[in-house]
Amino acid sequence: MATFRRRPESEAATHEGAAERQELFNRIAPVYDKLNDVFSLGMHKLWKRWSISWSGAKEGDKALDVCCGSGDLSFLLSQKVGVNGKVIALDFSKEQLQVAASRQRERSKSNPCYKNIEWFEGDAVNLPFPDSTFDAATIGYGLRNVIDRKKALEQMHRVLKPGAKLSVLDFNKSTSQYICTIQLVWTYKRVPIPEELNQGYLTGAFVSAQITYIYAVSILPNLSSNKTGAELEKLALEVGFSDAKHYEIAGGLMGNFVAKR
Repeated sequence: MATFRRRPESEAATHEGAAERQELFNRIAPVYDKLNDVFSLGMHKLWKRWSISWSGAKEGDKALDVCCGSGDLSFLLSQKVGVNGKVIALDFSKEQLQVAASRQRERSKSNPCYKNIEWFEGDAVNLPFPDSTFDAATIGYGLRNVIDRKKALEQMHRVLKPGAKLSVLDFNKSTSQYICTIQLVWTYKRVPIPEELNQGYLTGAFVSAQITYIYAVSILPNLSSNKTGAELEKLALEVGFSDAKHYEIAGGLMGNFVAKR
């Protein structure tokens, strides 16, 4: 039965802002996949395949997916490494991991390679794995939501083997005002509220479903605090990666950053 390893309470995320973001992603877990489809008009599925290709993961590898969410990149990595490989998928949201484990149970019925995924509840800035463990690593739409991105990159550098690659897919912080305007209009003006939220499925004791959704919209691009491609390249080199390259995709709306250990 697919499940995930829970972290000890002593290892819970305590850095400023982490608990609030953790609560958010727990709340939106039931509709997270639909939100992705809406925000990207379904194109995120193609971009994720590109990101996996950039990771260099291959048959028999042990790969890591950080901030795995409901598991899209994890499943694609699983196909790459095959039944003889291993995928470790980590997220700080136990609700997202429960969705991912449920998807794994269903998908494994038709494709045995998906059984090679193991889910971990954990923090991107404190990865619970030994040095030089992984042949490839990915993080999709997650780095912007990590409070300390430098520390997260340091951790991913630490657990990768020499020569291994990290592939990071995310919204692109463009230097073009035109692209930035498109992103703002697309995110804040054009995105409808999913029916699940209108029906109140995510209503909780502290905030309504609609407020949760608005908060989600406000941090998904997170462009004001995001880094440009050049800034990401510089940061990766600072933490020890030997090479780093940022690729703009979708006309500059999205970006994929690749760093080599």
